[in-house]
Amino acid sequence: MESDAAETERTDAGDRWEELLLAERAALHRFVASLAGYDPHHVEDIVQETLLRAWQLARRLDWREQPIRMWLFRVARNLLIDDWRQNRAVPIGISATDFSGLAPASDEVMTRALDRRMVIDALRSLKPAHRDALIQVHLLDRTGEDAARVLGVPSGTVKSRAHHGLLLLRRRLRCCRGGA
Repeated sequence: MESDAAETERTDAGDRWEELLLAERAALHRFVASLAGYDPHHVEDIVQETLLRAWQLARRLDWREQPIRMWLFRVARNLLIDDWRQNRAVPIGISATDFSGLAPASDEVMTRALDRRMVIDALRSLKPAHRDALIQVHLLDRTGEDAARVLGVPSGTVKSRAHHGLLLLRRRLRCCRGGA
């Protein structure tokens, strides 16, 4: 009797995983687009490969206890990193033997480079007014008054734009790192 209930529960979860997966497709697409530089073909390739891997592993994934979005985002991010590593441009006339004395880049270096790229892409996605205020205040470390003078707007406008720009930037970066 108890095994029938357990089997029914497994069957329900097994039937529902397709719905859960399809429900995450739009968020996954936005996440990949924010990392892949908005190339629609590349984004779609990564999204499809990620969904295919989830489909292939559907019976082994825990669809009830673990949020699948985090798993999908991690797989997509890893696919992007693998793709970037595989498709790095090598200048013509230079071969691997020319770099034989150099150590390969560590995972930490690769992660920092990808994080830097994520921040740059997130900044580029902001409206110019918000981006300019953030750059003046946070990257160039100018006071609100100095930034207002440079931008030609009132000091209160700089504060407002920097505040709202920072909120948008945090939201975009949280999405990129697999948060909600």
